[in-house]
Amino acid sequence: MFISTAMAQTAAGGAGGLGPIFEGILPLILIFVVFYFLLIRPQQKKMKTHKEMLLAARRGDKIVTGGGIIGTITKVDDEQQVTVEIAKDVKVKIRRDSISQVLSKTEPVSNDNKADGDADEKPAAKVKRARKTKKADKADKADKADKE
Repeated sequence: MFISTAMAQTAAGGAGGLGPIFEGILPLILIFVVFYFLLIRPQQKKMKTHKEMLLAARRGDKIVTGGGIIGTITKVDDEQQVTVEIAKDVKVKIRRDSISQVLSKTEPVSNDNKADGDADEKPAAKVKRARKTKKADKADKADKADKE
């Protein structure tokens, strides 16, 4: 009585040989997919944005180091280290990868002056030229007032 029941069970289960293996692997695959989308992928995005932030750090940026020290970048020495001013006349060199956060970014120097052709002109010359144009404007206004 017991033998015939056992034979019947093996005959029915023997037809689907891949079923038990697939049933054992399927939960592991599902767990890996969930871990990938909930843990691995967001961490990779975070690491990528942090790396971009480190590469974009430049002079004048206010930063926080990994140890919690707040300072301003005064000099970018090379790809690996920067000089940070943490107090008046107190400068330390730190590795770029120890920067944990950029608090405020400085604006890059605009190229508006270069469009005017004034980029190579000295500041004193710019002031003199501005004074001349103001005098010329006043003279033009005076001429218009005389004509009216």
